[in-house]
Amino acid sequence: MTRFNKIRIFTNNCLILAMLLTATWANAQSTGTLKDLSFLDGRWLGTYNGGPIEASWTAPAGNSIVGFIRMTKDDKPALYELFAFEQTEKGPVAMVKHFKPGMISLEEKEVADRYNFIEAKKNQALFEKDDVSVRIIYERRSQTQLVIQRGKMENNKWVFVDLFVFNKIP
Repeated sequence: MTRFNKIRIFTNNCLILAMLLTATWANAQSTGTLKDLSFLDGRWLGTYNGGPIEASWTAPAGNSIVGFIRMTKDDKPALYELFAFEQTEKGPVAMVKHFKPGMISLEEKEVADRYNFIEAKKNQALFEKDDVSVRIIYERRSQTQLVIQRGKMENNKWVFVDLFVFNKIP
């Protein structure tokens, strides 16, 4: 083998190694972090099912974000949702528990709905429920509007509708 061929083989191997390392780094970067959800931070108010709906989320700290949604109707509690977003090696995981008035859990004691991070864009994050039946998009559409969309598979395509539309509470 000539010296020129050895150099070409070495150069090609270096290029392949560089491409593999770049792909690995890109995949590691796509897992997402809680910073991708920092746009949730604050207090939000909207309407749902004929009554007000209030939401609040904390800024990321301690590898978590916590929040709640309070739904009321006829000036009485209708439903509470408690959220915990936790950072994992695969990205953020959203855990949600639902409670009726009196803090009566709709899920079993040790069970929460779990949603796994899929991707994030600026002011938007997509999650998928463990059983792959539902996808949720959290989206900050403007400085004063936050929307949660629910997606379901229809005709082999995810179709999303606005579930909750919130305005920022000053």
